[in-house]
Amino acid sequence: MLISTAAELKRQGKEWRNLRLYGQELNYGTSAIARMNLFLHGITDGHIAHGDTLSRPAFLDGKGRLQTFDVVLANPPYSIKAWNRAAFAKDPYGRNVWGVPPQGRADYAFFQHIAKSLDPNTGRAAILFPHGVLFRREESALREALVKSDLIECVLGLGAGLFYNSPMEAVVVTLRANKPAEHRGEVLFINAVNEVAREQAQSFLRESHQHKILDAYRDFEPQDGFSAVATLAQIAEKGHSLALPLYVAGESAKESGGQIDVDDAVTQWRAAAQASDEAVADVLALLRAEVTA
Repeated sequence: MLISTAAELKRQGKEWRNLRLYGQELNYGTSAIARMNLFLHGITDGHIAHGDTLSRPAFLDGKGRLQTFDVVLANPPYSIKAWNRAAFAKDPYGRNVWGVPPQGRADYAFFQHIAKSLDPNTGRAAILFPHGVLFRREESALREALVKSDLIECVLGLGAGLFYNSPMEAVVVTLRANKPAEHRGEVLFINAVNEVAREQAQSFLRESHQHKILDAYRDFEPQDGFSAVATLAQIAEKGHSLALPLYVAGESAKESGGQIDVDDAVTQWRAAAQASDEAVADVLALLRAEVTA
């Protein structure tokens, strides 16, 4: 992702050599490859740290506070269970401002780390998450605080199979620390689950898909069956759930009179199966803990 930012500036004919790029990664191999890639691509001001972002963030401002950034791109590990929740509850960097996530899912810990790392004037973020962060009940208080912070700019739902780490549909949540006045108190929802092509067992976005999504993001206006704008009050009426179907109905469902095709049905079945497996795992873990106690 870091190299892609430089490549995009090159594509636009803009200056890219003055970029300062930072990243932290727990996996030794991944962090080493990232450092090597930055060097090979001629990026001299690149800083890749190895370590656990939640327990020991690498980038501080010299006063013991988190360093802040203009842009954050992140793909946190999905719903990890092995993390130090007790330490996060007493976080010295103030990252638990929305609350402490459940042990079984650290997604909102990464969410809060990123929010706390945004420059208060220029900070923007795009984060890839599983859809569960939008509606899971055990994170409802955290999600309510997130919505009330008015940091959310856009919730973008993408089609299945676009990312190597998961065959499921994913969601990109964009944050903006200083929204334009006309967008404050509002959130843009884009349902792009059908904007995907699949060839030779590979899913990808065609250029037409990319332009459609980007145009909707820039326009920040409702588009029947594709995008919607909701106020924070309207989101509160829905229990602060950010689930995309509450705001944007998919085009395939509307055109078929409420029916969906086989691919959509399989995708929904897989999502339900994954949620069921996670619930069963959580119950078993709870029972084992009680037996041990």
